[in-house]
Amino acid sequence: MPEARGPSELNLVQLLPNLMTIAAMCSGLTGIRFATTDQFGAAVAMILVAALLDGLDGRLARLLNSESEIGAELDSLVDFVNFGVAPGLIIYLWGLHGVQSGGWIATLVYATCCLLRLARFNIGNRAQMDKAAEVDGEKQATDFTGVPSPAGAMLAMLPIYVSFMLPDAPQVPSWALAFYIVLIGGLMISRIPTPSFKSVTILADNVRFVVVGFVALVAALLTFPWQTMVAVAVGYILILIKSAWQFRKNRKGLRGL
Repeated sequence: MPEARGPSELNLVQLLPNLMTIAAMCSGLTGIRFATTDQFGAAVAMILVAALLDGLDGRLARLLNSESEIGAELDSLVDFVNFGVAPGLIIYLWGLHGVQSGGWIATLVYATCCLLRLARFNIGNRAQMDKAAEVDGEKQATDFTGVPSPAGAMLAMLPIYVSFMLPDAPQVPSWALAFYIVLIGGLMISRIPTPSFKSVTILADNVRFVVVGFVALVAALLTFPWQTMVAVAVGYILILIKSAWQFRKNRKGLRGL
């Protein structure tokens, strides 16, 4: 009589990407907890840790060949918590509660834009995977459409970085902060192409320079965290301005044909 087969087994190591995703969610929620007790530096740090984990879980899943539909769904849901809900609430508790309903409306708009950005990304990602399955060797897109949600969260918290970098400077007016995060939400759902660093390639001979640059960045974050985050955010804004200018130029060129 054949032996009955038990439930399929899964290597524990293959669960690591999903565990990392859940750890990212815990980090984002902990950021909200810190914000409720006015520990905004720790709150921002928790969002940055969540962004780091978000950048690693997918790569780890591909490395371990443990990609799954549930992993993809978890990643998207956690991204909304970490880069839509958590930053919105942290910013609201930091500088928007003074304008009452107006600040809360801006927070809701930002979170909604993040949700729409993630939904559009998921639909586009599935369509791209289906197309790649039909055509072997299909070239993947090298740009995002709109600002990715982790980058949106990083930009949205820029006023907090500045306030810690310049503690004696006057705080951003609540109405200006509300307008700013709505603007960042609009960038997330915009059609502006933004670069995907996944498509960046380097010569093998230059790898050592990239490693040294990464070490320098980590050292700067540990030594001068707020100045470094301001520099990174401003650099990314300059990239967005260049992308928007190029996008507008290309659209005008197409209209002229």
